[in-house]
Amino acid sequence: MYEVEVKVPADLEAVRERLEGLDAEHEHTVVQADTYYDAPHRSFPDTDEALRIRRESTPDMDESESRVTYKGPLLDDESKSREEHETGVADGETMDAVLTNLGFDPAATVRKEREHFHLTLEAHDFPYTITLDSVDDVGEFVEVETDVETERELEPAREGAYAVLEELDLEPDDQLRTSYLGLLLES
Repeated sequence: MYEVEVKVPADLEAVRERLEGLDAEHEHTVVQADTYYDAPHRSFPDTDEALRIRRESTPDMDESESRVTYKGPLLDDESKSREEHETGVADGETMDAVLTNLGFDPAATVRKEREHFHLTLEAHDFPYTITLDSVDDVGEFVEVETDVETERELEPAREGAYAVLEELDLEPDDQLRTSYLGLLLES
């Protein structure tokens, strides 16, 4: 599985209005706390990989749900497309203890509030998730993403993501390839 993602800084209120005008479907709003880890056997910043535990909650949840995610190196110079593997874990704290005991060190935690929307453009074959992110200590961003099965689909999916940005009156050339973790560490 490959994730095709483009991210740009944006005024979220203006994008919400544009999404409403496009009849995008609002899926849900969540709060996420992503703890990223450094590996004991190689430098993830050097290899452009990531390992994280995501704890996610919504206003109507008593407890958060946790997932562990590995993200491979970026696959191209034009987006944040990469191989990704993710699975749910019953207990994020226990998973943290497993990783820590194996020598993985927590590097930082990125906290964000995310609003998810769904939009499919007739001219493109992929369904896109548009995420409005308010990231603590970093800023406001829009992510447009879809998943594809093969590398052959990466370019058409990326072009579709650019078309979604343009429909939202956002400029694909403003894309940031730096992760929220990287932006947080730079601030």
